[in-house]
Amino acid sequence: MKKFLEEFKQFALRGNVMDLAVGVIIGAAFQNIVTALTEDIINPIINCIGKTEIGGSIQIFNTGQYISYGDFITSVINFVIMAFVIFMLMKGINKIMSIGKKEEITEPEKPVTKKCPYCLSEIHIDAVKCPNCTSDLSVSAEAEE
Repeated sequence: MKKFLEEFKQFALRGNVMDLAVGVIIGAAFQNIVTALTEDIINPIINCIGKTEIGGSIQIFNTGQYISYGDFITSVINFVIMAFVIFMLMKGINKIMSIGKKEEITEPEKPVTKKCPYCLSEIHIDAVKCPNCTSDLSVSAEAEE
């Protein structure tokens, strides 16, 4: 039991879990802001433009049950705003994270083959004799220098 509690403590106090907890708390607080924005600013603007009430509902067959389509539309608008803001935050965070990282500059690979000066066939870079025309390449290399 003691080992289990120790593992749980290590898990709960790990950096990723704490970051997630902070993110959830900030997200819940931010959701209240988005809901207020939607209900207090966006919905009245839509009501003025379309001369309709977004907060409407439809009664189902005189049963006393209502479909609140206005609440659904408001929830969809809230979701779109939240998704857009989270997308922009993640895009900004990824940009900030990539600033410190340097792109690896790879050196061009050294050639592993060369052309025989006599028959122009591809041969290994360290070859001293061409396997195709049997020319001595060490003599041509000295002549080029």
